[in-house]
Amino acid sequence: WGLPSFAGGGEVRFTSSERIAPGVRFRTFETFGGRGRVSGDLVDVDLRSPKVFVGLLRPPVVAARRTVSEMADAQGAVAGVNGDFFNASETHDGVAPTGASSGAEVVGGRPLKGAVPDGQRFGPALPPGASGESVIGVGADRRGHVARLRLAGVVRSGKRSIALRGLNQYAIRVGGVGAFDSRWGAVSRRRAVCGTDKVRSAPCSTNTAEVTVRRGVVAGVSEAVGAGAIPAGTTVLVGREEGADALRRLRPGDRVRVSYRFAGSVRFRFAVGGIPILRDGDPLDVSPKGPAPRTAAGVSRGGRHLFLVVVDGRSERSGGLTLAELADLLDELGADDAVNLDGGGSSTLVTRDPGAASVTVRNTPADGGERAVANGIGVFRAGATRSVSCRGGVCRGRR
Repeated sequence: WGLPSFAGGGEVRFTSSERIAPGVRFRTFETFGGRGRVSGDLVDVDLRSPKVFVGLLRPPVVAARRTVSEMADAQGAVAGVNGDFFNASETHDGVAPTGASSGAEVVGGRPLKGAVPDGQRFGPALPPGASGESVIGVGADRRGHVARLRLAGVVRSGKRSIALRGLNQYAIRVGGVGAFDSRWGAVSRRRAVCGTDKVRSAPCSTNTAEVTVRRGVVAGVSEAVGAGAIPAGTTVLVGREEGADALRRLRPGDRVRVSYRFAGSVRFRFAVGGIPILRDGDPLDVSPKGPAPRTAAGVSRGGRHLFLVVVDGRSERSGGLTLAELADLLDELGADDAVNLDGGGSSTLVTRDPGAASVTVRNTPADGGERAVANGIGVFRAGATRSVSCRGGVCRGRR
């Protein structure tokens, strides 16, 4: 399984290979980067196999974090990696980090959350021409894709309509309106009106409004953005600047219809946000910052294979890779399009031994143990996934 050298380093040498499920193979490899030897792990998923599928690993709510192992065990995954960058820290006084991811998420073909404005993302800078609305996932055609998903929505009340610019996300566009539902969680929605489209650390807006819609009827209008769990059947609309002005025109008792969808070239069944680093086999102009532990996901030409990759870093055993080296590596492993996912201490890859009750961490996390993250990519046996019941932040899976 040795491969020729890639542009960023030396020869890629596979050191082990095992089948962990039908159409799913786990491999370990060694290569070289700018800081010497690099150790990595790869999960290769054949999406043509009817016995396997790929989905989102996630906590019980959007505004929460769990380790990859916890999410994989709760959902019954046979393999998985960490996912998108997330709202891990805050510079706004009195505003708590939400833990929510930066990019869009699709579960079961339905939007779970939208992408924050590009300037509000966490993680490396986007390559020129790339968008924070980019995702990697699997479409209704059972092929892997890297594409862009734009949230398109509207709030209608009588003859009045208001554009909806956000869904369960920690930042909405200046002048916009975002929707939050029971899937968001109990964390304050205040973060959604902080920063601007270009500057994450900019002050929070002072012109805000929040409207609670219960079973299609306005139940309350407030100047303050609130917190707390949102009951099923209820949608909370949060607006800033012009969006706040529009929401204030609604009155308790008004009938309201909230609708939204993702507009894009691919009908995704599952998708998670990521930073594009490889397009049509060509590496993009990415951040030149130094080698680090990295997580990436890529799809082959034609979308029949999905590659999940983690490379260790920050140790004598493995020095990590730059984003340019990571893009070259994905190209050599067979990817035609690829995205960078959250790295550093978040980088984690797990697999499940046949018959095992829990997954095993296969890489060496840079923090010495797993970090709680916003989401991940999970690989599942068809018909063997668990329905997940969550209460009080604890999730239990049932076959």
